[in-house]
Amino acid sequence: MKKQSRDQSREPRAEDWRWRILQPSVGRASSRAGFGTPRGSGSSGASPHQTVLLSGCRPILPSTLGAMARRSGAKAARPSTFARAFTLVEILVTMVLLSLIVLALMTVFNSTQKAFRASLTQTDLLESGRLAMGLMVSDLEGMTPSDSASVNFYSAVTNYASPVSPLYQSLVGVNNPNTQRTNVLESFFSLSRQNINGHPNWVGTGYVVSTNVPDGTLYPSLYPLYRFYTNVSVMATNSPLTLYNAFLQTPLTNSPPWSHLMDGVVALTVHAYDANGRWITNSLTVTTNANFTNWVTVYPPYPFAVPEPRILYMSSNVVPASVEVELGVLEDAVLKRAEGFSGAAQSDYLSNHVGQVHLFRQRVLIRNVDPTAYQ
Repeated sequence: MKKQSRDQSREPRAEDWRWRILQPSVGRASSRAGFGTPRGSGSSGASPHQTVLLSGCRPILPSTLGAMARRSGAKAARPSTFARAFTLVEILVTMVLLSLIVLALMTVFNSTQKAFRASLTQTDLLESGRLAMGLMVSDLEGMTPSDSASVNFYSAVTNYASPVSPLYQSLVGVNNPNTQRTNVLESFFSLSRQNINGHPNWVGTGYVVSTNVPDGTLYPSLYPLYRFYTNVSVMATNSPLTLYNAFLQTPLTNSPPWSHLMDGVVALTVHAYDANGRWITNSLTVTTNANFTNWVTVYPPYPFAVPEPRILYMSSNVVPASVEVELGVLEDAVLKRAEGFSGAAQSDYLSNHVGQVHLFRQRVLIRNVDPTAYQ
């Protein structure tokens, strides 16, 4: 009795709280816990709604336990204050950042595409320039003296008004406006001898850059380069002279003998050199075994193209020992833009794009030169 009263008088502690849910057959569990069955019910006929006892407390009814479970479940299902959706400001900031990333990617893509297109344009321009230069070299190196009054070699500086020739361009990185590059245009003709279909023929070749475009319909592009090519039998009367006359008199629209090679040739010069490697100009006295004034004729230069000879003729057995060719080609993008201007506006636009002019230069040795002609 004393032990039982001591157990009843002891205060309940937190670690003594125990849940006991009595099932229909819980006699053994109830006896082990030290609790009895409810009054008026036996151990074998327990009601499905049994009493839930808490050690050291009053019994908790099943209805009360269900309410507590519902409250605890509702509280557990309630979302936390930290689990919330994105705000409008956060969405706007994200959209701005994504837009900046897309713009940066588009800028990189556009710059890459621009560089790729520029490389393709320069590749096409270089190929066209090398092709034109190759044709000129092939035509010049086979130059042959006619041993007659016919012209073996001819060059002349072009002097037209539309578009402006020569074209003046300010040099890149030079602050002095008086320091400019002068793009001189020259036409030239050369005579050679070849076997065509087993028969000897005189072959005349020449090159001209057209600059007189009165209405833009005859030569739709700026600075087009044309090649002249024709031949005549050696047995024909005055055959070499007829080729030179055809070069001077045949319109560029006639094909053949003219063919269009490329556009945008803003500079084309040919320099003839004697056997001693000296540039043949009007200030150079060339001694030949023929009369110099009759067989090598040099006219004084234009003021804008000093010391380029205005006109140079070579006849009889005299041909240059070597010829230096310089070709200046304008980039296609600048050329297309310049075609939209006219007159002074066009020349002003082209004068500011000296960096877009690509130069090709090559010295050609004449195989059939007669060394005795310069003795």
